[in-house]
Amino acid sequence: MRDVELLSIKQRFGIIGNSPLLNLAIKKASQVAPTDMTVLITGESGSGKESFSKIIHSLSARKHGPFIAINCGAIPEGTIDSELFGHEKGSFTGATEARKGYFEVTNKGTIFLDEIGEMPMGTQARLLRVLENGEFIKVGSSKVQKTDVRVVAATNVDLYQSVEKGKFREDLYYRLNTVPIKIPPLRDRGEDIYLLFRKFAADYSEKYRAKPIQLAPEAKEILLQFPFPGNIRQLKNLAEQISVLETEREIDANTLRKYLPQVSRNMPALYTGANGDELSERDLLYKILFEMRKDVNDLKKLVKDVIQNENYDAQILKEHQDLFSNIAESSSPEDIEPQPVWLEPKTTSEQTYDPDKIEDVMHETEDEDESLSIEKKEKELIIKALKKNNNKRKYAAQDLGISERTLYRKIKQYEIEE
Repeated sequence: MRDVELLSIKQRFGIIGNSPLLNLAIKKASQVAPTDMTVLITGESGSGKESFSKIIHSLSARKHGPFIAINCGAIPEGTIDSELFGHEKGSFTGATEARKGYFEVTNKGTIFLDEIGEMPMGTQARLLRVLENGEFIKVGSSKVQKTDVRVVAATNVDLYQSVEKGKFREDLYYRLNTVPIKIPPLRDRGEDIYLLFRKFAADYSEKYRAKPIQLAPEAKEILLQFPFPGNIRQLKNLAEQISVLETEREIDANTLRKYLPQVSRNMPALYTGANGDELSERDLLYKILFEMRKDVNDLKKLVKDVIQNENYDAQILKEHQDLFSNIAESSSPEDIEPQPVWLEPKTTSEQTYDPDKIEDVMHETEDEDESLSIEKKEKELIIKALKKNNNKRKYAAQDLGISERTLYRKIKQYEIEE
């Protein structure tokens, strides 16, 4: 696509920005528009997915046909079949007359199904039939009807993960995902953030008949660095708030910060897995327990090495400081005396240690540890966290990586006395 054509599409549909990721999405939408292929648009909430569905419809041969946008998550599960496919009179309580569904009234047009991941499984089966054969049946009817509708779907969740969890049909996923288009989040669009802010500021200046607001250089940098979890919708609201509430039209850094919510960027590593997915409470506890078990096993190996090599002096503590890092801060490795009886240097009259027997004891202890239930270890961790934080649930919950409400429920479940 030539730059002239790209600019023409942006002007026609009011799209602002020059981000390479945005341009790629626009090019892909314009290329697939003349076909009748099903399109799946993915992107975070507020990133502008509906605008791309309108591009696809307006540049297609169906542009003179109807276009309907439907939010699947906003329709109750009990009525979504009726909304999409229609119903006959008397088919259910309240059906006082027959009704046409969206797939019938948008014949020869385009239907945009937003938040497709929220669609119930039964409705997914009906949609699959429409996509494959162009056929549907009204609720309460046995008559098969035909429709010629192009479907453009959108979602802000990972549909493939929903398929793996059994919440979305695999056959429907592949049928919808014929041509995927990914809309970049606002935080990945660089200078587009400032261009959009200026556009919104100008719009609200005209709407409220006031001089447009401008950002000082420091404020501009803060704006460009903010992650905007709500994407374009959040940026638009920000521009409107400042335009209405601020009397000074040049906005400095301190003023801008008052309107930006606190967004945590440095979440603890325990909150996310290797692929960026959030961990559940049980996953968190397992991770903590496995790390504790590793430390215990390392300590066992160290003890065995000490016994076998008759190395009982304090030098061993210096060489393995990481294993003793949890000892009270007032104690350093040099202050710790290895005094247990079994670590005293042996004399000729003392019993000789058999390494093989020690190995057996090690394995027995390890098997015994493994037999402990996850519930018991979870309870021990909670008790330890409460003691550490003087029974202050808020801080104990933070140490455990769970919510305060969940901690309260666990305390009741395990009957822990505070």
